[in-house]
Amino acid sequence: MPSIDGTTGNLPSGRVAIIASRYNANICDSMVQAALQSLSDAGIPEDKQWLIRVPGAWELCWAVEQAFQHADVIGAITLGCVIKGETTHDEHINRAVSDTLMEQAVRSGRPVGFGLLTCNTVEQAIQRSGGAVGNKGHEAADAMLEMLRLQTKMR
Repeated sequence: MPSIDGTTGNLPSGRVAIIASRYNANICDSMVQAALQSLSDAGIPEDKQWLIRVPGAWELCWAVEQAFQHADVIGAITLGCVIKGETTHDEHINRAVSDTLMEQAVRSGRPVGFGLLTCNTVEQAIQRSGGAVGNKGHEAADAMLEMLRLQTKMR
């Protein structure tokens, strides 16, 4: 049985929106740099990389919706960091943002790389933004790129 995947192949032409929270800036900035590196490594020129900064994780979805109003935007990478506090506020933010980003990807037919860290501690966030566990900015960008290649093959 033949199978396809998006690990190799051509990318469509267009812009990629990198939408990143300013909240927990040191964590998010590290993920932004990793995502930009992944895009550059994949051959996406700088003039096709659209970096959009938003106040926090809650605003990621709104910015994706606005970016997808532009026909030349072929996908988005969302980067943010929510760290658990003393209340359940983080759970509500994380669930709402996660669900909405998935809905936006499915509804628009454009991939959304998910780079929202949902950590219990600052140390966990540091480890996932360039520490021992890797960098979720790379992972979110690479997943979005793979889905773009897969989409190209499936058309």
